Amino acid sequence: MRKLFPVLVVTFLCLADVASAQRSNPRAEDNRETKQTVAMSQAVYEELQEAQEWAEEKRYADVHQKLRRLREKRGMSSYEIAQIWNLDAYSFYQEERYRDAINAYENVLSQGELPEALIQSTLKTMAQLYFQEENYDQALSTVQRLMNTLAEPSADVYMLLGQAYFQKGDYNRALQPIQTAINKYREQGRKPKENWLLLLRVIHFEQKNYPQMVTVLKELIRYYPKDRYLLTLAAAYSELGDTKKQLVLTEALYEAGKLNTSNHLVNMANLYLMHEVPFKAAQVLEKEIGNGRIETNGRNLRLLSQAWYQAREDQKAIPPLARAAQMSGDGELFVRLAQSHINLEQWPEAVEAVEEGLRRGGVKRPDTANVMLGMALFNQKKLRGARNAFSAALSDNRSARVARQWIAHVDTEIERAATLDQDVPTQAPREVDEMLRDQAGGE
Repeated sequence: MRKLFPVLVVTFLCLADVASAQRSNPRAEDNRETKQTVAMSQAVYEELQEAQEWAEEKRYADVHQKLRRLREKRGMSSYEIAQIWNLDAYSFYQEERYRDAINAYENVLSQGELPEALIQSTLKTMAQLYFQEENYDQALSTVQRLMNTLAEPSADVYMLLGQAYFQKGDYNRALQPIQTAINKYREQGRKPKENWLLLLRVIHFEQKNYPQMVTVLKELIRYYPKDRYLLTLAAAYSELGDTKKQLVLTEALYEAGKLNTSNHLVNMANLYLMHEVPFKAAQVLEKEIGNGRIETNGRNLRLLSQAWYQAREDQKAIPPLARAAQMSGDGELFVRLAQSHINLEQWPEAVEAVEEGLRRGGVKRPDTANVMLGMALFNQKKLRGARNAFSAALSDNRSARVARQWIAHVDTEIERAATLDQDVPTQAPREVDEMLRDQAGGE
């Protein structure tokens, strides 16, 4: 927005040239329209020069009063009146009175024949003021007026048009002028401005044109290398389903010490799991949870446990899962904890975990949990308890067949145990002799 001041400087350079010419040759006027248009008397020039000095001193009330009196003088050219309004507009802008500044610029444009350069600079400044007011409809209309005065609009003007459409949410219409502005810069051997490329990236994102978004991001990284652009590029590869490139970029940032937020670190761990590198996932999660860069919550602890489990580190998978279960109070997590204990044949711990899960509730498959409970109890020789657990699993058809098989097995073990525990009856010697005699006689 501070581009307004250079416009004013250019204006007063023109005034100085005109005044100088008039001083050296007061009769230099001719009949050509362009000469008439820019004619300015020495008196008006000096008044404007003084008003400009006051504006630089922030004596804005004095400036407006002086310019108001100056406009009341008779016999001034349209060009002189336009320049008076031009300085008024600049002073209003410096006071952040944007609506008054816009009105003053409209008065500049209403002054008949004016140099094209003044018309164009005024329209450009007005458009910027409308952007400042977030009046994007008027900004668009003003930029279109500006383009109608130009045979070959510059890259900056095309960008103003694209920005107006962009701010209105019309990304389809914004794309072409923004791309044109960037291309014009490239043709001139200049690198595109960073904020221009960012606008283009957002448009491609909104249009879900991820291949083009990747192209723009690569250009941003080439000209304006920043970590956040690499992260955005990694996310774009994710949208394209190229998670391998996403992992490579994310891992490089992590190793360079540029990956610091909990979300980004957890995302990298998930990428490791996706690409079947669970040990690295577990290492990252354990390290970063330990140093506090990854939040210690149930979700992240479960992910750490899952990573150790997939890495076949069952013993390491248990502590984070136990913490997650206690933090959340979720019965399902206690059942998962019981499964880890079963994998390690830690039967008492498995029984404790699954019973706690069933007590807390929220278990997705109570039938499966009861089968697990039965197995853990059976391996502790607690046959009656095991049978009760398997019987509870019969209520769900998904586990009924397995439960019946286990019940039959448990019943056999109960019967065998009962036989082994039974006292063998003793017999008197005389009865033994009789049995032996009877057997001999029969022979």
